[in-house]
Amino acid sequence: MTFLEKTINKAKANKKTIVLPEANDIRTLQATEEALAKGIAEIVLVGDEVDIKKLGAGLNLDGARIVNPAKSPDFDAYVDQFCEMRKAKGMTKELATKTLLDPMYFAVMLVKNGEADGMVSGACHSTAETLRPALQILRTAPGTKLVSSFFVMCVPNCEYGADGVFVYADSGLVENPNAEELSEIAIASAKSFKQLVEVEPKVAMLSYSTYGSAKSELTEKVVEATRLAKEKAPSLVLDGELQVDAALVASVGKSKCPGSPVAGEANVLIFPDLNSGNIAYKLTQRLANAEAYGPVTQGFPKPVNDLSRGCSAEDIVGVIAITAVQAHE
Repeated sequence: MTFLEKTINKAKANKKTIVLPEANDIRTLQATEEALAKGIAEIVLVGDEVDIKKLGAGLNLDGARIVNPAKSPDFDAYVDQFCEMRKAKGMTKELATKTLLDPMYFAVMLVKNGEADGMVSGACHSTAETLRPALQILRTAPGTKLVSSFFVMCVPNCEYGADGVFVYADSGLVENPNAEELSEIAIASAKSFKQLVEVEPKVAMLSYSTYGSAKSELTEKVVEATRLAKEKAPSLVLDGELQVDAALVASVGKSKCPGSPVAGEANVLIFPDLNSGNIAYKLTQRLANAEAYGPVTQGFPKPVNDLSRGCSAEDIVGVIAITAVQAHE
């Protein structure tokens, strides 16, 4: 059974409600039809019902709840709530009204108020447009210092990782994390891997150096991040700094870093910056014909997930399932 099949089964076993604010995109409506047909989640679409049904003519959207912000009986209460949340930033009722007419903001308010368990967006919005409302309204989860992202990579016919399944982080959001932030990303990614893949995480803090084979400001950041992560989560199987071949290939790991608890067995790969993480996931996706699910976010109190603007309806269905499973906790 593939990662996606397992995830869909977990989502179906404990059905959650996911809000999709991009109901003006046909891919969203196609994904809604499939998610409902498979029983993956309950779906809330944000937008004008007439426009949605016109765009989705021929699709079976029965069972989806359609909410138009301008006609919602909760709209005025949400405006007051948003004003109170943002009063320190100078929020006025007039500006709050205008802001919450935006489906992205209104969808996050639905999550905030328990009308939905999570949100999926990004098919026709940038990452900033997707995550800014969540950062303003949901903020970060208790005990969490930053929001970061990861991709679940499923590599066919692969002997490495968890039968070819990996988490790559951060590959979509945090541009140049410092050592403290990198340690937080590593710990959060290990938890996400455990939750979604249900395999014990083995975390490699990646660099162009293994165990001091090179020394520079770049490698020292990873060394320090490794130290901090081990200090914060001593029971976590984590090691670094490691080159990616040492992290994945047992024979290379034995040669370069004998005694490492991670070498040759890594399934969570932590990249030193967004350049390397994003390049790596796209290379893996294209050259290894891998499935890439994400960027999936971590660090919000309730899940809000981004999509690639080049995504297909099937991609959206996959992220709906992942978001539903994240919402279980």
